[in-house]
Amino acid sequence: MTARILGFLLAFLVTVLAGAPAHALDIDITEFKLENGLSVVTVPDRRSPVVTHMIWYKVGAADEPKGKAGIAHFLEHLMFKGTPKHPAGEFSHLVRVNGGSENAFTTQDYTVYHQRIAKERLGLVMELEADRMQNLVLTDENVLPELLVVLEERRERIDNDPSSLLAEQVAAAMYTAHPYGKPIIGWMSEVLQLTRQDAVDFYRAHYEPANAILIVAGDVTADEVKALATKHYGGLKNLRDPQQRLRTPEPEPVAERRVIMKDERTAAAFWQRSYLAPAEVKAKGREALALEVFADIIGAGSRSRLYRKLVVEQKIASHVGAWYSGDELDYGSFGFYGTPNQGVELAAIEDAIDAVIADVLTNGVTQAELDTSRNRTIAESIYLLDNQEALARIVGNALVTGQSVRDVLDWERNFAAVTVEDVAAAAKAVLDKKNSVTGLLLPGGKGQGAPGIQPVVLDEIQNRGAMINLRTWLLQALILVLAASPALAFKIEEVTSPGGIKAWLVQDNAIPLIAMKFSFRGGSVFDPEGKEGVANFLTG
Repeated sequence: MTARILGFLLAFLVTVLAGAPAHALDIDITEFKLENGLSVVTVPDRRSPVVTHMIWYKVGAADEPKGKAGIAHFLEHLMFKGTPKHPAGEFSHLVRVNGGSENAFTTQDYTVYHQRIAKERLGLVMELEADRMQNLVLTDENVLPELLVVLEERRERIDNDPSSLLAEQVAAAMYTAHPYGKPIIGWMSEVLQLTRQDAVDFYRAHYEPANAILIVAGDVTADEVKALATKHYGGLKNLRDPQQRLRTPEPEPVAERRVIMKDERTAAAFWQRSYLAPAEVKAKGREALALEVFADIIGAGSRSRLYRKLVVEQKIASHVGAWYSGDELDYGSFGFYGTPNQGVELAAIEDAIDAVIADVLTNGVTQAELDTSRNRTIAESIYLLDNQEALARIVGNALVTGQSVRDVLDWERNFAAVTVEDVAAAAKAVLDKKNSVTGLLLPGGKGQGAPGIQPVVLDEIQNRGAMINLRTWLLQALILVLAASPALAFKIEEVTSPGGIKAWLVQDNAIPLIAMKFSFRGGSVFDPEGKEGVANFLTG
């Protein structure tokens, strides 16, 4: 039921968008710099008295010293170990008791710390974050136990998951010189050797105001953010000269590569291939946008070419798809994956995917496919505007990888300009097998079940901001209504249809989005005797 309602809503929105001219995103994003070089960006969102505060450091796993793989991620953990002013645990405690939430994450190119909290508490999280930017206290007593946590995280997320191990090996084969070949969490052999001094050195080299971007999204003005940022961050000093990002360029590939991995924990085989592709910030013209469209047409969901051919027509695969990841600073990737049905060899999956690729490279995509994909993707981007943190992430990711606010605001207009010729040219430029690494995961013995057998590439697709699950989306909408200012109460209107159906209209003109939810008196308590489960069956 949920999927069908969601499909109806999306189809309705796409229909509306198809007849609407493309335009620049109408958000009054403001940028300024403090005297110490800290970039500050304000993204207004007036719908509820809540703010998202994100500090983006321009340093990630690809910036680690040789032999210190994993130190960027390790330091992310250690940033919660306290300062003289706020001892270990107090940062998280203060955020929590003030009704907020927090988290952090590390990528190849940047490290991010973020909080979501009531607007009146923005000064609090700024004070806490500014304090640990320069006053972190690291001792053997608080560093060594955390190293054990990171080692266990690596064992759980990578070493105990065959699909993650395969992805790690594919990346290592893809990047023979560039540091993207190292896993963000680090190689076990190098993580074991990390020390307190390694963390201190990395912290002092990179955690400075001139090497950071502050994003504040929410119910605040640029003037309010500037005053608070100046108060809490303005007094911080840059203790070292800016560090140049020295990364070895990847040499031109000369041969395709294959990684074949057998694991007794794997009950089902899995196939994937990754191609070296341009990052969005370094792509020429509309190349990156065209690759997004191409990935959608050839491998996104049940309407894609790969799904129709391998799952519906040939019935040789249970899962198949494609993705494009271009959010990185130096290089992106374009990939395919497939899981064979029982009794089907991986060679059959590979041949079938190659046949679909060859057809597209020869004949291109149709205008109808382009229009459908483009409109659907634009519609999905509008759903993201309903998520304050997602919007802050979009802006932060663009700026930290060298794009501009104008690039963000013009995305829809530029995306709408993609042509079938753009898609064909981008596909031909990227899908050269000498630019690729093919990975095969094979059962190596008696299957014991495979935790996380779905490929980690699916996580990348989700992180790209695919449309929010409808139930989560409706819950967030309700939270916004309940948490919003009293003025919003006057926008709630109760109406009754001629047939007696009651409805409540909550007016929100911030974004072009319509959300509908229907509730019926019923449920499992009304199941007839002997027919238990019929209500659940009806809604399924």
